[in-house]
Amino acid sequence: MTEPEKSQLSEYVTALMGALRQAWRVMLTRGPSQFQFWVIALIIGIGAGFAALFFRKGISWLQMIVYGNDDPTLLHSYASGLSWYWLLIVPICGGLVVGLILHNFTPDARVRSVADVIEGAAMNNGRVEIRAGLASAAASMVTLGTGGSSGREGPVVHLAGVVSSWVSNRINANGITGRDLLGCAVAAAVSASFNAPIAGALFALEVVLRHFAVHAFAPIVIASVAGTVINRLEFGDITEFTLPVSTALEFYQELPAFLLLGLICGVVATVLMYAVFFAEDIGDEMQRAVGLPRWLRPAFSGAALGALAIWFPHIIGVGYETTSAALTGQLILHEAIVFAVLKVTAVAITFGGRMGGGMFSPSLMVGALTGLAFGLIATAIFPEVSGAHTLYALAGMGAVAAAVLGAPISTTLIVFEMTGDWQTGLAVMVAVSMSTALASRLVDRSFFLTLLERRGTHLAAGPQAYLLSMTRVATLMRDIEHERAAPAEACWEMIEDGIYIDRNATLEAAMPIFDRTGVLYIPVVSLAGEGAPPELLGALFHVDALKAFNNALAAVSQEEHS
Repeated sequence: MTEPEKSQLSEYVTALMGALRQAWRVMLTRGPSQFQFWVIALIIGIGAGFAALFFRKGISWLQMIVYGNDDPTLLHSYASGLSWYWLLIVPICGGLVVGLILHNFTPDARVRSVADVIEGAAMNNGRVEIRAGLASAAASMVTLGTGGSSGREGPVVHLAGVVSSWVSNRINANGITGRDLLGCAVAAAVSASFNAPIAGALFALEVVLRHFAVHAFAPIVIASVAGTVINRLEFGDITEFTLPVSTALEFYQELPAFLLLGLICGVVATVLMYAVFFAEDIGDEMQRAVGLPRWLRPAFSGAALGALAIWFPHIIGVGYETTSAALTGQLILHEAIVFAVLKVTAVAITFGGRMGGGMFSPSLMVGALTGLAFGLIATAIFPEVSGAHTLYALAGMGAVAAAVLGAPISTTLIVFEMTGDWQTGLAVMVAVSMSTALASRLVDRSFFLTLLERRGTHLAAGPQAYLLSMTRVATLMRDIEHERAAPAEACWEMIEDGIYIDRNATLEAAMPIFDRTGVLYIPVVSLAGEGAPPELLGALFHVDALKAFNNALAAVSQEEHS
């Protein structure tokens, strides 16, 4: 090669390296919207997919160690052959490990779940807690591997949120980009966990982002496909459940029965959710009453689960074996009813004891059992206009799960993709629509949003409710040196009348004061402590508060319609 050619090649390489360095600086300072956002979505999808795969493999590995079987579809059959003391000891030890993990690595000894991902998307620029999230994933893996009665989708979704949050922090992603990347990670995790690419993408949009903006759809689909590919490379193109050959809707006369089934499933889903909330409240009261260390609470829950599993090993783990038995009609009526009641009890014990896991898989099992029981009764009363009773199990599975998740679209698709049965769509859709319509009025739209409402985070009512809590008074007030500050003498008079607000408060506390008093501004003070006089810092004007609130609403609307 001649010297001029070498020189020219060197210039090309130098120019290319300079362009790459500049592109990297742009990505770090302005976020990935300027640098191949779809490529990053694909990378996140692959990362979240592998995280879901490793989580699933970890559960199987633990189950193999403690129960001698790594197949979740055969777990309770193997467990029923173990000694009673082993069934009792394993969940206790698992609960103890869970308690120690959460005590040492989370500030409140609480497992992070889908609710925290929804909160992160709405209120934290698409970020979730990374340290607490990793601890929660470990705790949930131990819970599910040692007999906890919950599901794997909640931990998987939050673990995916950890992956996207780490990337968003590294590339300095803004709020919209951070939320989109979070949606990508969630879609990939759900797809990799359940081999359901369509439902994974829609779950991220419907449940986590809670909108169907066009700008988010393409990257989320890309990530969802990546997660599905990872699942199929490991497990093949197979469905989670295998149904009987004939589950077709025989007559349109059956549709009213599925309407009724949907209403019953809505009630059952509500009972399941309130059972969990009741168990959490009881656990909190008992912990305070006896002074129980928070790291011991999951062990007591494990003891209760172990005692129940001695007689009914069906409650152990995710419950796919019992769900499959219900979908294939292998259970009789009283078994379906008893197992459904026991599963609700076991799920409540698991969550009440602050163990890990999610709600989706338990709701599938409870729904399938509820549908089967209904189907056995309905087909016995009206045999001449009835199809297979297993069809009711399929519809019930979707109806309870949709009501719990508050996600009728993605849940319907998950049921189809997990079973491979697309011929019974009418029955499932009718039951799902009725169950979600009823349950959403008995709780705050879904299990996750109700859980957030119990913590004081008002996402169920929409952005007009939670945006007020995101803006602090201190960022909007006009201080006493402001050129258009409120008169100090008038502010002190209002303070003496009890009309003032702390600088650390949010507009959620300020707006009711404006509505109640009709004042144009509220004095903002710093409270030094009990008995100490307040220090006047400035005033929050009503017009400034309304302007900030309107700008926040406009930004949300623009994102959702872009």
